[in-house]
Amino acid sequence: MGKLKLSDRQLHALITALKLGEEIKPSQAAKRKAFSQYSIKDWENAKLTGIFYSIQRRLGLVDEIIEELVGISPLVLDPWLRATLRVAVELAVFRDPSEKTRGHLRGLAQFLSRKTHPYVGYYYYDLLPRILEYIPVIDTEEKRLKWEYLFPEWFISRMREILGDEAEELLKALNDTLPTSIRVNLLKAKPGEVENYLRGKGVRFERSPRVKNVLRIKDPFNPEWLFNKGLAVAQEEASAVASIVLSPLPGETVVDLAAAPGGKTAHMAELMGNKGRIYALDVDGARIKRMREVLRRTGVEIAEIIKADGRKAPEVLGREIADRVLLDAPCTSDGTIAKNPELRWRLREKNIPKVVTLQKELIESAWSLLKPGGRMLYSTCSMLPEENEGVVEWFLKKHKDARLVPIEGPYDEGFLPGTMRAWPHRHGTIGFFYAVIQKPD
Repeated sequence: MGKLKLSDRQLHALITALKLGEEIKPSQAAKRKAFSQYSIKDWENAKLTGIFYSIQRRLGLVDEIIEELVGISPLVLDPWLRATLRVAVELAVFRDPSEKTRGHLRGLAQFLSRKTHPYVGYYYYDLLPRILEYIPVIDTEEKRLKWEYLFPEWFISRMREILGDEAEELLKALNDTLPTSIRVNLLKAKPGEVENYLRGKGVRFERSPRVKNVLRIKDPFNPEWLFNKGLAVAQEEASAVASIVLSPLPGETVVDLAAAPGGKTAHMAELMGNKGRIYALDVDGARIKRMREVLRRTGVEIAEIIKADGRKAPEVLGREIADRVLLDAPCTSDGTIAKNPELRWRLREKNIPKVVTLQKELIESAWSLLKPGGRMLYSTCSMLPEENEGVVEWFLKKHKDARLVPIEGPYDEGFLPGTMRAWPHRHGTIGFFYAVIQKPD
C-alpha cells in the first residue's frame, strides 16, 4: 500500500469538518456540510470519511499529543488551529503521508493565516516539524493499551483491576461495531413476521439466543419502516433483559423512574399484555417527546408520562403505590462505548462520585414507591463497580429489611452474589448490571 496522498482541498475539507463538528451535532452532519462546501466527490469521500472518524475515535490521544507539544490544553486554542493540529497529528503520527502531502501540511500555515490571523499561521508553521518528528514514549502496559485500543488510562487501569488479563478482551470488544438490534413488539407483531419482512428485503439477521424477540441485523439496513409501524423498537439485548428480569405482571402498577426514550416502558407494557398501569417519569423534554412517539407507535395504552425528577416521584405519586419499580439509573454509560465510540474520551473519573450520589438518591425514591412485598430492579449500563455493586451494598446496609432476590441468568453473576452482569466481550452485547431488591410483606 502506497503512502497517503491528500491534496490541499481535501485537507481543508477535513479541517473544516472537524471545526464544524464542534458546533453542529451529530458530527456526521458537520462532515456532510464541509465536504459539500469543498465539492468532495464520491471517489474521495470514503478515504476522507475514514480519516475524519479515525480522528474522532482517537481524539483524546490526539489532544494529549498536542498538549505535550504546545504546553497547554488544545481546548483553549483558536478553533481553526485546534482542528488543523488534530489533522496534522492524525496524519503525521498515525498514518504514513507522502512527501507531497507533508508539503501540503506545511501549506496549511497559509490556510490558517487566511482563516484567523497571520500569527496563528506562523505559530503552526513553527510547530509542524515537531509534529512530523513526534515519537511516542510507550513505557507502561496502560500506555500500550491506550495506544492500541484508544481509551483513557484511568479507565484501562480500572478495567484491569476488575478483570485482570481479561481486560484486553473487553477493550477489544468495545472497539467492535455492534450490529443493529431490534426488539419485535409482541403487541403488534410476531418475531416470524418481522423475520419474513427482513428476508424479503434480503437482509441477514440472527435471533438473540437469550431474548426470543430480539433480532440482530447483520447487514447495513435502516429498520425505520418497522419502527414507524410500531412493529419493532431499537433495543439492545442486555437492555431488553432488564424488563424480563423485573417481570411485571398484567394488572400491576409499575413505575419506570428514568423512562425516556421509552424502550423499557414499551417492553414492560408488552409483558403486562397492556393491562395495569405504568407511570413513566423523566426530566428531559426532548427525550420525553421521543418516548411519547415510541409509546404511540407501539400501541401502549397503559403508560402515563410524567415530566418529573425521579427523586421527587414519591411526592408526585405517593408512597407504597407500586408493585414493581424499574430504575435504569443514569450512569457513566461506559458499557455502551461500542454503540457510542466518541463517549470514551468524555469519561471523567472525577465525575463518578457525583453520578453515584444521584443513583443513591434515586434508589431511595424507588424504595419509597414500593408496596410491601414489591420488587424493584436497579440497573445501569456502566461496568464500574461503584455505580453497581457499590450502590446495592450501600442500600442493603442501610435497609436491613431489604432482600436481594438472586437473578438466575441469562448472563454472569456480578461481583455481589445474586446480582448479574452482561459483558461486551463475553456476551456480544452492551455492558449492563442488574440487581432485584424486594420489600418485606
